[in-house]
Amino acid sequence: MCRSIKTLRPPAIPEEATEEEMTAAALQYVRKVSGFRAPAAHNQEVFDHAVAEIAEATQRLLDGLEIRGSAARV
Repeated sequence: MCRSIKTLRPPAIPEEATEEEMTAAALQYVRKVSGFRAPAAHNQEVFDHAVAEIAEATQRLLDGLEIRGSAARV
């Protein structure tokens, strides 16, 4: 149904995750949890809202992580 969600923090990826990567991960999560690859028209709004909220939460998580051994916060 969906491909694996990849790790979005260094050192798994060499640079900071892009907004596109976070949205793609959020979409994969929502697809997996809902069981729908694409929602019916009457569920599209709630599906899209969930993707946006999860992408925002992902950004906050990555912004708040401190990677030990790294001088800079991720």
